[in-house]
Amino acid sequence: MQQALARVAEELEARRKGYVCLTGVHGVMEAQRNPEMARVLANSALTVPDGMPTVWVGHYQGYLQMERVTGPDLMLEIIQRKEFRDYTHFFCGGKEGIAGELRDQLVARFPHVKIVGTYTPPFGPLSEEQERELIEQVDRLKPDMIWVGISTPKQELFMERYLPLLNTTLMFGVGAAFDFHTGRIADCAEWIKRCGLQWFHRLLQDPKHLWRRYLRNNPSFLFSITLQLLGLRSYPPQTHPRPHEVPQPAWVKSPPAR
Repeated sequence: MQQALARVAEELEARRKGYVCLTGVHGVMEAQRNPEMARVLANSALTVPDGMPTVWVGHYQGYLQMERVTGPDLMLEIIQRKEFRDYTHFFCGGKEGIAGELRDQLVARFPHVKIVGTYTPPFGPLSEEQERELIEQVDRLKPDMIWVGISTPKQELFMERYLPLLNTTLMFGVGAAFDFHTGRIADCAEWIKRCGLQWFHRLLQDPKHLWRRYLRNNPSFLFSITLQLLGLRSYPPQTHPRPHEVPQPAWVKSPPAR
């Protein structure tokens, strides 16, 4: 967490535009199946391990100081720490009304926090009118950080698509953080997290929506990582060059460099 916070502070101080991914088993397996997702992770300003299985593999590979950094935890740390108090925030995600509720709850807990706006995206892709609304709203408010609470891989693809169009510095893909911090999802005990069983706690709360994800990803991850650790298969580092220009709607004016 301390390394992640230091890196975020460095990026904000230098005004370098970028996005931060918090990735566990789900994100890793999405990247295995989807080269576009792999490219998004490779081109992030920072990707951190949001899940104990990724931490355990890191330890096995010699990164003994590696620790889990979750979206809800990173969000709360940045909002409450004094070194980030001069920066502004924008919430994008959740179902109707959740982003506003999250803003109100966090302002009540941390009166110093500067949350300048919220936006609830549609379930599917943004229409041209919705794109215009979001871009114009962000251009008017100029938040330093945009917190995107959708789901993987939608939020990662969303950040890569809209970062060049939005007048902001950093975007964070924090998944269910909006639901955690508004109490819609109950958190579990720390020992459950350290045992790598938070996914099971989540599954018990919402089996209807999550069983397919875990049934698809967990066995695939175990199979693939076992082959890697036994030396039967390798996944060499790859670079995924980003196109020089991201296609933009004709009506969009590029935001000023930050």
